[in-house]
Amino acid sequence: MRIGYACLALGLPGSEMKNCILKNASEERLQALIGHNLSSLDKMIDYNIQHGIRLFRISSDLIPFGSSLAKSLQWQDSYGEMLASIGRKIIKAGMRVSMHPGQYTVLNSPDESVAERAISDLDYHAKVLDCLGLGAEHKIILHLGGKYGNKEHAKKRFLSRYRQLSDNVKRRLVLENDDKLFNIDDVLETACIEGIPVVLDNLHNTVNPADKSYSDIEWIRRCSETWTKEDGPQKLHYSQQHPAKRAGAHSDFIEVDKFLEFYGQLPGGDIDIMLEVKDKNLSALKCINCLSNTGINKLETEWAHYKYSILERSPQHYSAIRNLLKDKSTYPAHQMYQMIEISLRNPIFRGNAINAAQHVWGYFKSKASESGKRRFESVLRKFELGKIEVRLVKNMLFSMAGKYKEDYLLNSYYFYI
Repeated sequence: MRIGYACLALGLPGSEMKNCILKNASEERLQALIGHNLSSLDKMIDYNIQHGIRLFRISSDLIPFGSSLAKSLQWQDSYGEMLASIGRKIIKAGMRVSMHPGQYTVLNSPDESVAERAISDLDYHAKVLDCLGLGAEHKIILHLGGKYGNKEHAKKRFLSRYRQLSDNVKRRLVLENDDKLFNIDDVLETACIEGIPVVLDNLHNTVNPADKSYSDIEWIRRCSETWTKEDGPQKLHYSQQHPAKRAGAHSDFIEVDKFLEFYGQLPGGDIDIMLEVKDKNLSALKCINCLSNTGINKLETEWAHYKYSILERSPQHYSAIRNLLKDKSTYPAHQMYQMIEISLRNPIFRGNAINAAQHVWGYFKSKASESGKRRFESVLRKFELGKIEVRLVKNMLFSMAGKYKEDYLLNSYYFYI
């Protein structure tokens, strides 16, 4: 079993994906963006390997305009060795990757031009995975598309278009239920006609259920029958509802107790779990650390990343977690993350935020120039008086962490959550 996250790693400077608008998409600009994005992907793969994360979704933005303008750039040749090197790392680590085209890749559209663009986009995604040298177990996840007034006709049109796809795409394609139109029963019915594997998305199934008397676990069992040995282990998407947003909106973080309850109900066998959540790799590490004893040192490292975010929300939990980790003979992952979650639900009070900012400032106060000190004092004073938001204080501190090469701070979640 592997647990992973999608597209972006928080607390990993230099790993962001870059894009541009169409009018600025010159050949020179696109080549530079592709080089940057591949370097970012390389950093994220290294990060995943270092942290034992063996499931990852690669951003569709890896090659900007990959299915249109960039098709003529021969990026697969220009960056062939870099792609191959990344692919070798993935294979050596036993990592599994996937890609998930966006909402505009609609294979079953009645508009032929839209469908043609969808086919080109799927070809692009398959090309990325092929250039990485990865087998058929590395998948492309797709929704059935639009209903267009007649669900049954829409499903038939999807199958007709699916038959036009290249074998390269077909061997990688997986169908997923969505939260509005096609429930898991619709997807299974359609997929089984052509032998397409199916991913269950548990939150989509909650919002758009096929049959409320069926549990997620029952649907997972049914989906397992669509996966062959060539497809690799069954995958599922797991997320939790955001308490304050529309139905189907992903939570800021995975609540570990709910996840462990869900995990404990899973049928036997090897199942890969892709987490869809705002804090990305943070929740992936949390779930991995709570399911296996990765060692007290790993918990201490994670706590070092979290601690200033907790200090600005709950000094009480900050002290409690520090005390919890003093006993090196224990592995209190569950307790640590429970307290972190309670803290993250708290609002940031001004006094606590000032205290946390001053702790972070402590890394620079002996290095900063007099003008730098005055700027920090001015920014902090403006925040104290309610004239600016805490984000501006953090932006200044993050800039200083970069200037003074304080990697400990650059990797802190304080700047991201």
